[in-house]
Amino acid sequence: MTFNDIFKSNFLNNITSINLLDMLLALILAFGIGLFIFFIYKKTYSGVMYSSSFAVTLVALTMITTLVILAVTSNVVLSLGMVGALSIVRFRTAVKEPLDIAFVFWAIAVGIVLAAGLITLAVTGSIMIGIFLLLFVNRKSHVNPYIIVLSCSDHNSEISAMSFLEEKVKRIVVKSKTARKESVELNLEVRLQDDSTDFINTLAEMEGVKNAVLVSYQGDYMG
Repeated sequence: MTFNDIFKSNFLNNITSINLLDMLLALILAFGIGLFIFFIYKKTYSGVMYSSSFAVTLVALTMITTLVILAVTSNVVLSLGMVGALSIVRFRTAVKEPLDIAFVFWAIAVGIVLAAGLITLAVTGSIMIGIFLLLFVNRKSHVNPYIIVLSCSDHNSEISAMSFLEEKVKRIVVKSKTARKESVELNLEVRLQDDSTDFINTLAEMEGVKNAVLVSYQGDYMG
């Protein structure tokens, strides 16, 4: 019997269709866990601009994935067609936050697991992932990093400014230094002793200091 003979036979008619109750249960659970993912994303978001549309997309993505996998597991011909159709789809939306990728894969994984009938795995895994994210994503460092952009008129004023900063901050690291005629510019990573930033005003008023900028930053410094 050839491959074509299999599809010409009654094989397709004997495929068990999706039970309506099972389908509704899977979609309702997908919606519930999708809302849980939505809640965790909202609580752990630490970016600059919160996107409510992306958060809602996580719920929809969970349900859509469940729907697609249910269709694939119910009909062998449809599964082959979907493989071909999905292989030509390209998504070019930029992901602004690296953690957003984890939420997208989380939503897709939950949809796949629910459609496969592994409800306990989907619920338990989602709870554990949610707890992990709540505990570690918004965990703040005791000493927040800052960048000071310091512009001095000469080498002597640079030495005076650095001596002043060493007394006012816990830790100071020179990230970059640009020396020009009658100008020295420094990019310094510092750890403050407390939450007060008043020392930057005093630093800007020192003789030979042209300007001083204090910037809070996250992540690696590129310079």
